[in-house]
Amino acid sequence: MIDTSRIKEHMPVVGSDGGHVGTIDHLDGQRIKLTKTDPEAGGHHHFIHVDSIAGIEDGQVRLNRTKAEAKDEWATA
Repeated sequence: MIDTSRIKEHMPVVGSDGGHVGTIDHLDGQRIKLTKTDPEAGGHHHFIHVDSIAGIEDGQVRLNRTKAEAKDEWATA
């Protein structure tokens, strides 16, 4: 179980392959809301479910899926 209290604003989110997925805006229930100003965001907020988090280390959130898989799954609402 991930300690979501360790998730902080502006932390980078990376895929299991090390690819940059986005930047944390804030935790929204059981989802991470990513900033819309991140270059990967295309001007939209995106959401990733906390079940996608493998761990929080070195000041970043690491997912249990690759960057491409995370972007395929992320929601915009």
